[in-house]
Amino acid sequence: MTTQASDALRYPKGWFALSTVYSFTGLAILASIVFSLLLFLSIDDNPLMKWLFGGLAIIFELGKFYVWYEYGECKARRDLGGAFWSLLFYSVLAAISIGGSIGGINSATNTILSQQARHEREIARFDEQIASIERQIQLNEEAARKYIEMARISSGVSGLQQANTRLRLKQDELRQERDAKPLNEQSSMLGLMNSLADGVGMSISQVQFLLVCFLSILLDAFGAYFVSLIGEENRFRRLWQRQQQQRAAETTPMAPVEPQVIAKPAPEPALVARVRSLLESGEARCSKRKVAEALALPLEEVDRVFQHLLAEGVLGQGSNRHYHLNMQAG
Repeated sequence: MTTQASDALRYPKGWFALSTVYSFTGLAILASIVFSLLLFLSIDDNPLMKWLFGGLAIIFELGKFYVWYEYGECKARRDLGGAFWSLLFYSVLAAISIGGSIGGINSATNTILSQQARHEREIARFDEQIASIERQIQLNEEAARKYIEMARISSGVSGLQQANTRLRLKQDELRQERDAKPLNEQSSMLGLMNSLADGVGMSISQVQFLLVCFLSILLDAFGAYFVSLIGEENRFRRLWQRQQQQRAAETTPMAPVEPQVIAKPAPEPALVARVRSLLESGEARCSKRKVAEALALPLEEVDRVFQHLLAEGVLGQGSNRHYHLNMQAG
């Protein structure tokens, strides 16, 4: 009773809600297709194989969502067998789709990680060069102290000081080049993975795998939810239209149906004259069967003649429904 009451108060969704649902569904399906294509297209570099694997990915994605829609239809019809096979088929296609989405999203995150790793390697290279120069400066300063202790300031210290000056200028150039590197290399996704890795105490590769799996499953569930929403809305719209038609039929007064009288064609005058002559001469009794046998006519034709003679008053009909000849008419 609660379900019927809620259905009675509900109306079909308007154009804005439907356009929103269809837009979200289309975007979810498109995103799932794109991520599956990223995986399937990387299987083989042959252009023909790329076309084949790309078409296979699109077929799998569209078939998956149609099978989910069919599952809702079978469940609404209480077709348990059809619902079971549809759910089983969807599970297989969803596993393939989630695997494709994982591969596609993982490829995108790997690109981000590789860019970040390249940036870090460049910074580390600069730091190593700066540290190497710093070590050389320290060695030169140590050698200058030894020259000072040996009282050979004029012969060795001035050269070491000039060398250190050049090294420090080189250090400054490397620091400026290192600091000139753009700071926007780290993306939001990488920042999220770093934060999660620090928060849960896991490596960034483990966090990357869990995050990619979560996004892939969420994308599939998002598309399946909106496909189910479309199917439920279509079923409710059909039911609502039938209910409206039934209510309109119940409230419309039924017009009385008048019996239709099918006019029988009048018999031929020559046939009427023959039957009348036959009856008046007494060659046949006033019986349809006898007249039909005497003139070799169909019983329906004789019936039309008798009705005609009855209307003219040549024949009469008693209370027992038997015909008799009216002598006054002659």
